[in-house]
Amino acid sequence: MRRRAIMTGAAAGLAGVAVGAAPANAADTGAAVRLDQIRLVSLSHVNDPAVTNVYPGDPPFSLEVVATIPVDGFYMQYVREGEHTGTHWGAPGHFNEGEALADDMDPNDLFLNAVKIDARAKVAHNADYALMIDDIKAWERQNGRIPNGSMVIMWTGWDSRWGTPRYPNLDADGVIHQPGFSADAASWLIETGRLGYNGGLGTDTFGPDLGIDSTYAVSTMLYHHRRITLENLTNLAQLPTTGARTLVGGPINKNGSGSTALIYGVIPRR
Repeated sequence: MRRRAIMTGAAAGLAGVAVGAAPANAADTGAAVRLDQIRLVSLSHVNDPAVTNVYPGDPPFSLEVVATIPVDGFYMQYVREGEHTGTHWGAPGHFNEGEALADDMDPNDLFLNAVKIDARAKVAHNADYALMIDDIKAWERQNGRIPNGSMVIMWTGWDSRWGTPRYPNLDADGVIHQPGFSADAASWLIETGRLGYNGGLGTDTFGPDLGIDSTYAVSTMLYHHRRITLENLTNLAQLPTTGARTLVGGPINKNGSGSTALIYGVIPRR
């Protein structure tokens, strides 16, 4: 029954945005969009242990063929991975004991308005760049206010490094060097309502925190306020700056801290 409720809720949410839900951003007209007027873009890397960058210290990832058609009459692989392997989402209980876990979330927590902030120019010459409040305000001057309850995605271009040592970008001491959101920016997005009750932060790096921040200040703050993260995203060039949504699919593990996921960009056809 739990699975049926989740699937029904997700389908209802998708139908809502497609046939006349509230505008996805301040510039939208609010006109209804039919289901045949949307397209899906995968924002997930293929889950391949040969190229997947695993966060240092996380369990190793492997795929083992355990059945073949010639021998068994069917083909199947055995998957071994942590819940935060590859492209994935994080639940509030990932860092904060007592907070909501994957199976506590409503399906609509996983279907959110999406805005994309292009930070590639700032990141190009500074792997430790932190997105600031001023960056977000500059984005809003061009694109309008971020709607409450949004998934705010920082586009760094880091996915071009996927499958290579340049993705974790470790220094001689094993410290990760990746860009992320500043704690001030994350706090501002929460306090001003832009992340609403069920918004979140997304990125094409290991997570919303700076790689050099071993305290995970942004994630801890975000999860404490019941928001989610989308991590190790890709194909963000295909996601419009405004007007799209993100839809998280994949397994809901019992007491899960999140899970590896197929994350879609849900985009109106122009």
